[in-house]
Amino acid sequence: MQPTAPELEILKLLWQLQPQTGRELHDQLADVLGWSYSSTRKTLERMVDKGLLAAELQGNQNSYSAQVTKVATLAALAQDFASRVLELKQPMPLAMFADSRLLTADDLQALEQQLQQLEQGGDSC
Repeated sequence: MQPTAPELEILKLLWQLQPQTGRELHDQLADVLGWSYSSTRKTLERMVDKGLLAAELQGNQNSYSAQVTKVATLAALAQDFASRVLELKQPMPLAMFADSRLLTADDLQALEQQLQQLEQGGDSC
């Protein structure tokens, strides 16, 4: 299951530091999403239902962690974009990701492997 644009923003925060509470995530995304706290909470609940996040009750609030990996998720999104939008038959060149602030050198290597697996019809996230 691929995340929506707002869900991807939440995942990107969690891939950097997890777990985080709903309030922490909301405060970091307030300028980006412009949502109320209740909208953020509802999105987090949907993400748990989709299997994108795990929630653990700590005291009186939930703490969230990503249940999908960064590389597998980004590979699936890149492959989908390449095939559905650009109508490419092969994966996008890895060089397109070289300047990403989100990906480390190890992530890039793993991403290349994931893209090759996807091209061969392998499993995604």
